[in-house]
Amino acid sequence: MLILVNTDGTISGHEAMAEAVKGVVTRELEHVSARVSRVEVHLSDEDGKKHGRDDVRCMMEARIEGRRPIAVTHHASSLSEAVDGAAERLRRALDTALAKVEHHRHAIDAGRPLP
Repeated sequence: MLILVNTDGTISGHEAMAEAVKGVVTRELEHVSARVSRVEVHLSDEDGKKHGRDDVRCMMEARIEGRRPIAVTHHASSLSEAVDGAAERLRRALDTALAKVEHHRHAIDAGRPLP
């Protein structure tokens, strides 16, 4: 699973921060890493240099072979909270999407019609 971290001009994208983000994503998606080819993480501070409530935005997009990308967004007051929240949302979205794929696969294998 390839993890790409992108930042806007208001967030310094130093290597330690990128590695920390990759660690969070890897831990959260470890159980589905064989099915996910790439995760793109986009970090931005929507208020720029001003400090506001929930102004840090983390958008994550996961690509699964043969499926449309799954994207989630989480806003928080700190970078770590935004990343943690987005990673958790992405895990839940991927679990749901992959469960539907498995349900359909089992229905087809059993010869049952799909709903």
